[in-house]
Amino acid sequence: MNVKRIYLVSALVGMLSAVIVVVSFSFITKKNPGQAENDAYREVITEKYRIFSLPIPEKLDFAGEVVPLSQPDVREKLDRELLINTYWHSNSLLSIKRAHRWFPVIEPILSENNIPEDFKYLALIESGFVNVVSPAGATGFWQFIDETGKSYGLEINDQVDERYNVEKSTLAACHYLQDAYDQYGSWTLAAASYNMGIGGPRKQIERQKQNSYYDLMLNDETSRYVFRILAMKEIINHADQYGFVIRPADLYEPLQFKVVTVDSTISNIADFAIGFGVTYKNLKLHNPWLRDNMLRNKDKKSYEIKIPITE
Repeated sequence: MNVKRIYLVSALVGMLSAVIVVVSFSFITKKNPGQAENDAYREVITEKYRIFSLPIPEKLDFAGEVVPLSQPDVREKLDRELLINTYWHSNSLLSIKRAHRWFPVIEPILSENNIPEDFKYLALIESGFVNVVSPAGATGFWQFIDETGKSYGLEINDQVDERYNVEKSTLAACHYLQDAYDQYGSWTLAAASYNMGIGGPRKQIERQKQNSYYDLMLNDETSRYVFRILAMKEIINHADQYGFVIRPADLYEPLQFKVVTVDSTISNIADFAIGFGVTYKNLKLHNPWLRDNMLRNKDKKSYEIKIPITE
């Protein structure tokens, strides 16, 4: 009986050892595939996986000014930004979705101030329609720094920062862009100046004796800047040609709200929101320019506050 038990145990150990050897071999094979398996895998990749180069548009313009696509460096710069933004799928998808929400807000303000509609793409590449803050302290959709924002009429302090007010910051951007166009006589150079400062292009025009953005040697960021705008314009206007499939239901709809005018102090914005039947969070999402939990208004200035419309 003891002998049988010993035999049975030995048999089980032998079987277990065989299983371990088989599993180990399988693991090693998967971890270190042989040449044949690698070759087969490469064939699958070659057959199934494709990354396409993109055709350059035959013609393109920014704000009605023709892009000289016959110049090799111009074509290559545009190609670079088209590739980056086409294959950076998540960022471009979000840009397209957010543009559906914010373009209808920005377009009428540009039109009313005689600024070409293409500048809506400038706001898009500046911020992605997110209230980000740059290392230099620029913020809002139009990325104004404190000094420039104030010089164009925006109120900026601890409680109110109108760089975060889409309508007012868009109006300030219109005034800036008109000033830049008056200096350069070119909307493309006006766009470039938005990146490098209003006097930046002037220095390079005088130094290089050229007055076209496309003929100037500029710093890397500014030399890419207009091409980033052009790439997003092209992709948003022809999304299907660049592989983006977006259902209408996937787009972000414009915010729905009513406006109330306030000309007195709000001692507690949370209480103010609750008084209108909305949450503090939703009120702040609609009015990101309110930077504190209260609004001192000693001068009795009139402020328009958006009250979210909830179903």
